[in-house]
Amino acid sequence: MNAAIVEGAVPELQPPHDTGGGEPASNVAQGAWVLYEWANQTYFSLITIFLFPPFFTGVLAANPIQGQAYWGYVQAVSGISIALMSPLLGAMADAAGPRKPLIVFSMLFCAAGCFGLWFAVPGQPLLPVALALIIAAIGMELTIIFANAMLPTIASDRRIGLLSGIGIGVGQLAAIVALVLVLLLLQLPGEVQAPFIPDEPLFGLSKEAHETDRIVGPISGLWFVVFMLPLLFLVPDQKGRGLGRCEAAKAGVMRLWSTIRSVRHFRNVGLYLVARMIFYDGMTAIFVFGGILASSIFHWGAVEMAVYGIWVTLFAAFGAFAGGWVDLKIGSKRTLVWALIGVLLTFLLLLSFDRDRIFYVVEVAVAPDARAFSTLPQQLFLLTVGLFGMMVGPVIASSRTMMARISPREMMTEFFGLFALVGKATAWIAPLLIGIVTEATQNQRFGLMVTAPMILAGLLLFLLVKEERATSVVH
Repeated sequence: MNAAIVEGAVPELQPPHDTGGGEPASNVAQGAWVLYEWANQTYFSLITIFLFPPFFTGVLAANPIQGQAYWGYVQAVSGISIALMSPLLGAMADAAGPRKPLIVFSMLFCAAGCFGLWFAVPGQPLLPVALALIIAAIGMELTIIFANAMLPTIASDRRIGLLSGIGIGVGQLAAIVALVLVLLLLQLPGEVQAPFIPDEPLFGLSKEAHETDRIVGPISGLWFVVFMLPLLFLVPDQKGRGLGRCEAAKAGVMRLWSTIRSVRHFRNVGLYLVARMIFYDGMTAIFVFGGILASSIFHWGAVEMAVYGIWVTLFAAFGAFAGGWVDLKIGSKRTLVWALIGVLLTFLLLLSFDRDRIFYVVEVAVAPDARAFSTLPQQLFLLTVGLFGMMVGPVIASSRTMMARISPREMMTEFFGLFALVGKATAWIAPLLIGIVTEATQNQRFGLMVTAPMILAGLLLFLLVKEERATSVVH
């Protein structure tokens, strides 16, 4: 990068911290940062993966086909919006200094969208629901950008991998807690008699009016706001650089443009972003569509899907915790390579199960009235998807840690903006390919198979990435 461009864009930047062999922030501050993962994961588990999508596609939409199409459009609009905004806002945050004001704004923006889902009443137009989903998604992703960029400023290089893994694990535990609470307090009352299950849903919510489905939006929004408070109060923020909003915006634009112009200087980072884009898109699609496949094959309802979500998330949490420790011992690159190999192998095994078949060709006798989770194919599917989740945890944690390890320190927020941009700008490709192939072949497995070459291609490209920090100025 041309030094004059950087120095002309913003005042001279210093590295966020000099550890001097210690940690730049206290254990309490680092713990508060980890808790932000507890805050955000409920949104993903309840709204984007396990519970709200089936309600949207199966109840709110006129039919499942329309519902799936509209859900895809919502994700596409959200992704495009995030792709357009995140790099600029990240660069502005780097230029201005403090991230907390932007975190507060994006957090409340997300919460507003989540609370708007309470008005997702069957029979009403889908557009307001779609807008609420888009608002929530944009707010959440922007919050994640700014919060992720705080990690290298509060933890040493040696410890960021461990904290990242712990954070992802804590987030997965939050998802489990939220799913268990929804199951016990909203779904099972009236269906199962037990001492720890109330006779009717929490607050007398009506299942017939789908209030037990709609309430997951406000639950996620309130959960997010409450558990973000420790980060806002306890984690130290960067100091202001003396720039007003207009100056920060101008400096952010110039800074972003200089980053784009100097892409050749960041060849290693660029290579990693492309590799991560490919394998992460494929893995994410499997994680989302895997539940759809399971529900279709085994005819699982809302209760079974909640149990499925708890099961997968439990293994993902364990994988994230273990992955953080492995990352600390062997580094982010090796951790990612082995985790991606595990993701690919367990995915191919997942496709081998059907209602009365295992390992692609072995037929299994299954009674027509067999209960959920009682047959060998279902049990092996659950075991395999658990192993898949255990591989997903380290991929999520170490992919973020890898970005923190190889990005220039003084441009961390900007590069996490690019990290989000690359991740979101192409996030629609895998779902689109799955839809096209599924419709053409009339086979769900063939549709999901398109993700396997994506993961393999991303893995092979990632092998070329070096685990070394880039410098922002060429001397």
